[in-house]
Amino acid sequence: MKKGIIMLALGGLLIVMISSIFKMPPLGNVTNPSYNEVAQHYIERAAEETRTPNVVSAIITDYRAFDTLGETTVLFTSIAAVISVLKGNADACKKKEDQ
Repeated sequence: MKKGIIMLALGGLLIVMISSIFKMPPLGNVTNPSYNEVAQHYIERAAEETRTPNVVSAIITDYRAFDTLGETTVLFTSIAAVISVLKGNADACKKKEDQ
């Protein structure tokens, strides 16, 4: 029963994800939301507003600093969780071998 509910939930999630792909705008279309005035502002004024010669670095470290901090926090947390699970598993195996 529990396995069936999990499979049903995963199937529903898969349907939602696939349907969202079909709702995306076509690649390269000039009416895409990514081609708006904000991108043009970043390209034109990044060097003078941030005093950084590289536009990509200016966007990542200045304009989107909080977003980058959040992504880094999520990545660090996931790495710490994986390490703790693997270390706990290794400790359990070591105890089992000692017995």
